[in-house]
Amino acid sequence: MQWTGEGIILATRKLGETSVILEVMTRDRGRHLGVVRGGRSRKMQAALQPGNEVGLVWRARIDDQLGTFTVEPQVMRAASLMTSPTGVYGIQTLAALLHLLPERDPHPQLFDGLETLLQHLNAPQLAGPLMVHFELQLLADLGFGLDLSECAATGTATDLIYVSPKSGRAVCREAGRPYAGRLLALPAFLRGRDSDTDLRRADHADLVDAFTLTGYFLHRYVYEPRSLDASPAREGFVEAVKRALAAS
Repeated sequence: MQWTGEGIILATRKLGETSVILEVMTRDRGRHLGVVRGGRSRKMQAALQPGNEVGLVWRARIDDQLGTFTVEPQVMRAASLMTSPTGVYGIQTLAALLHLLPERDPHPQLFDGLETLLQHLNAPQLAGPLMVHFELQLLADLGFGLDLSECAATGTATDLIYVSPKSGRAVCREAGRPYAGRLLALPAFLRGRDSDTDLRRADHADLVDAFTLTGYFLHRYVYEPRSLDASPAREGFVEAVKRALAAS
């Protein structure tokens, strides 16, 4: 068995004296693992850092084996990610989120979102809202997508300012007013058509509300049923974005 493609490195772990198990995200084959022989050498360690994009050849005797990777560096961005708190915490957060996916299950939209985020992690104004969109896509790919396009009570697509914590659907101002204390806030940059507008419009308050929103549903639908906790890196990323926006 063999395939050739490209992947983004998420993590490595030691295997024996000289090798590592490499975890990558690929567009067509999802999250995939394989052994890199000699992966602990000084030359290979620089290439096998989270965030780097590499060419891959995977080989195994049968399809369900762990297999081995041959790795060819392509885009070496790991060093630049280490220059900012949002870069450091961001790649760790993304790796932890993608680790929730089944192995070898294709998620092309998440791969595209990962590529986009890696290009902007050092720019907090963009990295924050892009991460929120990534978490929403992850929820959707896991079968827990939110419906933020119209009001659950009236069907209107305007003046959507709340999200029901029970249904995960948007609620307009008028319908939600009597229950405002029990509803989650829907930030402007996620409201219907506005979700496609310039991400730079997301301010500090919007991002606090947005990460509260995605964090609530990740906990309810993903972490709690699996008896898991969110990665501490997510909190570090959110705080780094908030500090950067407060200082700008």
